[in-house]
Amino acid sequence: MKLTLYQVDAFTSKLFGGNPAAVVPLKKWLDTSLMQSLALENNLSETVFFVPSEKKGVDYDIRWFTPAVEVNLCGHATLASSYVIFNILKEKKKKIVFSCKSGLLRITRTKDWIQMDFPSWAPEKLNDYSPSLSEALGRVEIVGVYKHRDLLVELMDEEAVKNSKPNFAELKKIHDKIIITAKGKSCDFVSRFFAPGAGIDEDPVTGSAHSQLIPFWSMKLGKKKMLAKQLSLRGGELQCEQLNTERVSIGGQCVFYMKGGVRI
Repeated sequence: MKLTLYQVDAFTSKLFGGNPAAVVPLKKWLDTSLMQSLALENNLSETVFFVPSEKKGVDYDIRWFTPAVEVNLCGHATLASSYVIFNILKEKKKKIVFSCKSGLLRITRTKDWIQMDFPSWAPEKLNDYSPSLSEALGRVEIVGVYKHRDLLVELMDEEAVKNSKPNFAELKKIHDKIIITAKGKSCDFVSRFFAPGAGIDEDPVTGSAHSQLIPFWSMKLGKKKMLAKQLSLRGGELQCEQLNTERVSIGGQCVFYMKGGVRI
């Protein structure tokens, strides 16, 4: 069996920026264990697979794997998959509808930007959280802690987010996915994302985390449309919008890196 694999840098307009994803188009699903093995072999934060869907009104079914586990939602690999479909597979579509474990994801393109219609996961404030959280994040001053899928930790300012030096072994004991965030200087808000429990110490740019970040900051800032930056070493920019109480829009650009073949 031979598979085609594309590697795309997502949420960036520059090569070697953003978050790289491995994209594997399929005609039919492989065994879950094989897809997990391929993700481990690729050793990127996400390897994404999609197949033509038999569901009415759906173009593709999509699944995402870190090197360690399958996840229920991934933004950057969805963005990368959309880029491959629009620009490499050259399907003549104005929009794409994916079906996944988190529901339907509607994708549209405007020139070089791809917009993703994702679920809105407004996090709820936690008054009772691990007393070791501040220490595990590098002795940061915590403004507040919130949770939906991920633990969302608000810090004092952008510099606190940028300079945080987490102890990943300790973070893993607290929660498998942790966002740190603060109001931005040259944008509306900034963040970093840690997922040691999912086999990723720090993810370069995390679209799915913005399903929580957008409703959180939309309420705090009183804004619907926002610009966000993720402050990893590679860095990334996201166009964000709170569409309604149920949905958010996450926009980004992509850069093609390579095409390869895998023999199994």
